[in-house]
Amino acid sequence: MTATGTPRTLDPERGTLDKAADENFPVAPFFLPRAWRDDLMAVYGFARLVDDIGDGDLAPGGADARLLGVSPAQAEDRLLLLDAFEADLHRVFDSTPHHPLLRRLQSTVRRRSLSPGPFLGLIAANRQDQLVKRYETYDDLLAYCELSANPVGRLVLAVTGTSTPERIRLSDSICTALQIVEHLQDVAEDLGRDRIYLPAEDMKRFQVQEADLATTTAGASVRALVAYESERARGLLNEGAPLVGSVHGRLRLLLAGFVAGGRAAIRAIAAAEYDVLPGPPKPGKVQLLREVGVSLRGEG
Repeated sequence: MTATGTPRTLDPERGTLDKAADENFPVAPFFLPRAWRDDLMAVYGFARLVDDIGDGDLAPGGADARLLGVSPAQAEDRLLLLDAFEADLHRVFDSTPHHPLLRRLQSTVRRRSLSPGPFLGLIAANRQDQLVKRYETYDDLLAYCELSANPVGRLVLAVTGTSTPERIRLSDSICTALQIVEHLQDVAEDLGRDRIYLPAEDMKRFQVQEADLATTTAGASVRALVAYESERARGLLNEGAPLVGSVHGRLRLLLAGFVAGGRAAIRAIAAAEYDVLPGPPKPGKVQLLREVGVSLRGEG
């Protein structure tokens, strides 16, 4: 099921790409040049598929596993699937991949001279999800975001030909913030997967027990913790926001959309009085557009 409750299509490629509309940020909006849109959707397809493997959310029927050379009897082994997916990723760079989403990615990799590093980072993050279910410190969580989120921003800069060391640094702040916001929205869903992305040291500070996250509505201690982590994410977004003003034209609008999506999501969490347990608070379109304007003007 997607976040909107629509059953996934049996087409592995289409079902993965259909999830783009549910993200907090614009994946490949209409105002971008067609070549950028195509390449960004190819990158998104990779990132979404590797997350679906790691979360056990592949389309029913085992088509993805078969495409990766994994037998039906082993199709539930996520680590094995991630290994097979990594092997297919290497074919993107030296032969012909098996999965259609990776075949689509291959032309982007060649056209934009992309390196394997960011893609391998996303796979490593999903391997970590199978092995690490709790994070002791905020620094531990940041290290996870370095694998799970920051490669996406780096790929956006690479696809658009705008990478510089400073832009990468700013992008990393934005992407880490977006990942933290997503974790805050999905506390209940993640707990259902036996994962907690709230640092244990912070839970202890706010006197939050794991059982407090399993209720239908958040108590005062959970709300205080979510508010604290929201402010951390807001700080990271503000730190990275100068990235928007460092570029021009339609790319500037795209990056403003990334920052705006995070800020609007934080405002939605605050509007829900930091009670994220009934389900992810989502911003409305008006709020999102307002935040885009703020980001374009360089305000915070």
